[in-house]
Amino acid sequence: MTAATLESALRVRTSAGELCEKLPDGKVRCVACGHRCLIGEGKRGICKVRHVESGELRVPRGYVGALQVDPIEKKPFFHALPGSQALSFGMLGCDFHCGYCQNWFTSQSLRDDKSTAPPRDISARELVELGLRENAAVVASTYNEPLITSEWAVEVFKAARSAGLKTAYISNGNGTPEVLEYIRPWVDLYKVDLKGFSDKGYRALGGQVKIVLDTIERLHRMGFWLEIVTLVVPNFNDSDAELRDIARFLAGVSRDIPWHVTAFHADYKMTDRRDTTVDDILRAAEIGRTEGLRYVYAGNRPGRVGDWENTICPRCETSLIERAGFRVLHNRLKADRDVQSPELQTQEIPGRDFLQSAKGAGRCPKCGTSIPGVWS
Repeated sequence: MTAATLESALRVRTSAGELCEKLPDGKVRCVACGHRCLIGEGKRGICKVRHVESGELRVPRGYVGALQVDPIEKKPFFHALPGSQALSFGMLGCDFHCGYCQNWFTSQSLRDDKSTAPPRDISARELVELGLRENAAVVASTYNEPLITSEWAVEVFKAARSAGLKTAYISNGNGTPEVLEYIRPWVDLYKVDLKGFSDKGYRALGGQVKIVLDTIERLHRMGFWLEIVTLVVPNFNDSDAELRDIARFLAGVSRDIPWHVTAFHADYKMTDRRDTTVDDILRAAEIGRTEGLRYVYAGNRPGRVGDWENTICPRCETSLIERAGFRVLHNRLKADRDVQSPELQTQEIPGRDFLQSAKGAGRCPKCGTSIPGVWS
């Protein structure tokens, strides 16, 4: 499929957008992501998939560009329904242009002529029925940036919730207050790729670090279950100083936020540097622990990072969940009811019952310490 053919195919798979503001001059301000694109008639936003037609913002709907069932640990979520399956779907397009993107075949559609994955028509109900047939516990919007297709995700997630499934965003975190308020009633789990702590580095990827940091703080305040991933890229974000800044920032938001430091391999347009070593990610993990984070995980090197793949009780150091890569080997965590970070347990968030249990928790079987997460 050529880029021109793909553009035509995507234009007819749209609906009216809700995350926007119509301006007096006929232009439309999109608020689905931190770029806040001002879009004129016949033009597209930075993401290439939200466009204005006849004065109306048109947004993606009714298709997927990628679809498969994954372990929830692959997303990665380590404190949410361990050992369960996630029906993972993505659309096309992204508001960033990361040179090392592993999902570039879908995310860079309409930006890169080599990225022309065809859309596959599907309804929200069909997606949910597929998830149920595959015994998935979670429906996750991933593979491309979910914020830019939030209207479609909410349609899917409403159907998922009615079927008893939890829902998740796998995101770059380039959010706005408007889009987070829009998705809050329908999204349980939120993973942010925090790609560094340098604005220069972020601008090379198409974003701004402040917007992502603000989004992380807001997600935590609003009561999403939040986990953070940093892909440790040599000669990009792997200095002790930058990793320490990331860990210190996260600990300042909450020491209970799980931080996954994962290994880079050369991909897409970034083939000019070595792969991340085990020593690199162990160094990053140690920095996270030193800065006070209670749950730090080393990823993409299964079986080679010792206990850094496991969930450990921060009080008595009992091994609670043992993993090898995306496989759960043992789960000793007693699941009572879902629990959030202690500072969120007393909040009352409509429709989010699993955040309102101050006493119920996943608890260490040895010392009874509450382990924050979504366990049942």
